[in-house]
Amino acid sequence: MNVGTINSESLRQAMVDQLAADHADKGLTLRPEVEAAMRTVPRELFTPGLPLQEAYENRAVITKRRGEENISSVSAPFLIAEMLGQAADALGGLRGRHALEIGSGGYNASLLRELVGAAGSVTTVDIDSDVTDRAVACLAAAGYDDVKVVCTDAEHPVDPGRRYDLIIVTAGAWDIPPAWCDQLTDNGVLVVPLRTFGMTRAWALRRAGVGLVSVSERQCGFVPVQGDGAYDVQYVDVADGVHLRLDEGQQLDSQSLDGLLETPRQEAWAGLSLPPPTVLADLDLWLATSITAARQEFVVLTAQEAAISSGVVAPSWRFGTPAVLHAGTFAYRSELRWTGDAFDLGVYAHGPAAAAAARRLVEDMRAWVYAGCPAPALHVLPAQTPDGDLPAGTAVDKRHSRLVLAWI
Repeated sequence: MNVGTINSESLRQAMVDQLAADHADKGLTLRPEVEAAMRTVPRELFTPGLPLQEAYENRAVITKRRGEENISSVSAPFLIAEMLGQAADALGGLRGRHALEIGSGGYNASLLRELVGAAGSVTTVDIDSDVTDRAVACLAAAGYDDVKVVCTDAEHPVDPGRRYDLIIVTAGAWDIPPAWCDQLTDNGVLVVPLRTFGMTRAWALRRAGVGLVSVSERQCGFVPVQGDGAYDVQYVDVADGVHLRLDEGQQLDSQSLDGLLETPRQEAWAGLSLPPPTVLADLDLWLATSITAARQEFVVLTAQEAAISSGVVAPSWRFGTPAVLHAGTFAYRSELRWTGDAFDLGVYAHGPAAAAAARRLVEDMRAWVYAGCPAPALHVLPAQTPDGDLPAGTAVDKRHSRLVLAWI
């Protein structure tokens, strides 16, 4: 792009061109109405103070921090496009719909306003008055002053008695409170970044009786929900710069981890040749369910770059690698082994039964591949639902709900 021609319009069009190409690379289609909305709304008006070119980079823009924690952001354009696409796909379009956004940066609400049209409505809510004040100002500057902005904790009903065709959550949730289900119309859709086993997916969930059933999912990451719905992730150190993330109430004896990664490393490989489009995020969730079903402790390994470069660990992804801890032995999905344009899956393990643990985890990975690399499906039911009324799958109990993960 010629430096002399750089302006909001040209940057915006280039951003959306790249989004369309990224969707195609993932086997997705950027819906025409979502594309049109993103070509219309000036993102720089929702990132004041940021250089124009940075406003159109395909990344999240952090708008508020508390210490070192990010607590509010304008989400990455690719993720906004994917989630709006999930919503539109699930509802057969958004024109004329009434939408509630939970987590208010302003930009997503303006895109929703474009999508629902004059016959629809958009309400956006956030628990933080700094965030809602900023959203009001940015929406007004962009000409979207008919978006209703509310400062409240959306764990509870936003407007008691009112129901919405779409509720879209733009903060990472650990659970689905009853208010979100209750505020949906009978055929309404909830799109929510939901953490299960320490890993986040943006689920599109359609209301089904007293519960919800998924129609699509995408890997994602968001700043966490605040207020009464907050649930802090727990971390346990396993070595310098290496941590285990616990998100479903696991209890670990940290002393049993001392020196574990200093024991000899055993490895095992699946002997597969997989193409790059293979969705390994689905594999990671498969491992979580299979390890849990075997009554072993599923954890997520995270590591700092220094721990990887020094050879302490070699995880598949340093920000979140599936791992199992059982009887003093630790195993995790390793970095990939490439041969040409295809890769194999491996496991590294430490501890008294490391070789057996590595082989067992490799067999779990082979099972996913031999099953056709299935995708996850999610059922959400009230917390009081008896075991006998749950659908087949792996149950995960939260505060307000019982989640069941199955495979399709």
